[in-house]
Amino acid sequence: MRTLTLLALLALAALCLAGQADAKPSGAESAFMSKEEGNKVVKRPRRFVDNGAPAPYPDPLEPMREVCELNPNCDELADQIGFQDAYQRFYGTPA
Repeated sequence: MRTLTLLALLALAALCLAGQADAKPSGAESAFMSKEEGNKVVKRPRRFVDNGAPAPYPDPLEPMREVCELNPNCDELADQIGFQDAYQRFYGTPA
């Protein structure tokens, strides 16, 4: 039974490999884009500038999050109870 299963899998693998060897690579023709396509990509409107929305503010907790990530104990506790509670237990109330 094992021999029959092994032969069937080997035959299937050989058929798959033979099919891939005969196939032409799909991305070979489109390795480069034309000038028009390149200009469209470069001149795309920016997300926050063109639609009038202000740029997002940086996260004020990011420096504290990085400090907690550097301490393995704080990082592990943050996974269990949350970042702010873990930071408070290890470093006290943020200033």
